[in-house]
Amino acid sequence: MRALVTGGGGFLGQAIVGRLLAEGHEVTVLGRSDYPELASRGVRCVRGDVADRGAAMEAVRGHDVVFHAAAKAGIWGDRSDFVRTNVAGTESVIAGCLAHGVSRLVHTSSPSVVFDGSDQKDVATDPGYPARYECDYPETKAQAERLVLAANGPRLASVALRPHLIYGPRDPHLLPRVFERARRRRLVVVGDGRNLVSLTYVDNAAAAHTQAAARLRPGAPFAGRAYFVNDDEPVRLWDWLSRLLERLGLPSIGRRVPLGLARAAGALLETLWATLSLPGEPAMTRFLASQLALSHSYSVRPAQEAFGYTPPVSGDDGFERTAAWWRERLASGCPSTALR
Repeated sequence: MRALVTGGGGFLGQAIVGRLLAEGHEVTVLGRSDYPELASRGVRCVRGDVADRGAAMEAVRGHDVVFHAAAKAGIWGDRSDFVRTNVAGTESVIAGCLAHGVSRLVHTSSPSVVFDGSDQKDVATDPGYPARYECDYPETKAQAERLVLAANGPRLASVALRPHLIYGPRDPHLLPRVFERARRRRLVVVGDGRNLVSLTYVDNAAAAHTQAAARLRPGAPFAGRAYFVNDDEPVRLWDWLSRLLERLGLPSIGRRVPLGLARAAGALLETLWATLSLPGEPAMTRFLASQLALSHSYSVRPAQEAFGYTPPVSGDDGFERTAAWWRERLASGCPSTALR
């Protein structure tokens, strides 16, 4: 199989690439940087922006399946950047698939596209898109997901996967932010600290993508639909983080902030950043406060029934592998840039 992975140099993208190589497939990645490590493993690396219609369409040519993992993530930023990458980039990928006869498209979406600001526990059936969003990332990812699912038809089979809070060794996003705040003693529990959250070990997210692709074809019963894919069991978010910080010898979480107060602070900081065009991003936003305080856990049963989703790594093993990798990294004196 000839596979293209957009965003193949990213955290999830590299895991998808690794799984495809292990299965003996021919892999190309499309990204905005050079990836010597991937090239040394026999991966064809194409440098380009997924939002560049010409570059994206040309990269798609000659492949059997496209894994569209490229995205602009984050809780803050210029809206046009989110629209350009997440919406226009997805349009480019779909156009390339249709123009060059690629019959399978596996799209990386997010459960945040259906997050409506309330607790979501063991969600199995799709709750639908909310009427409004408090952040450009989930809104533009929802637009992208709609485009992918609408493109499903006799020429192109498409499916959207929703991994939640991807973590693991080499994570450059989620855990480094947590560790930095803990080190500076700025990490606080938002809410009552009992919220249940689904996490996704990176290898499980990658497995979901290749497992879906293996059964995806025009007319497949699960084509044109979205599925939650995460570790089997949810965790109490703040207990999980506290256990990880203790394992790594980092400062524990010392304070609690009520959700209402955190959202009020987030609203104030959003206004200041937007009005004064301050650099970076606010330490808190309304969306982030709700994500940290509320339950959002999802059932993988529909994905198991639809395309045989089988997480290769248990949640306990994922935690142990993650803790071991970060402990070794911190002990070696080579922490992530977020910890310098």
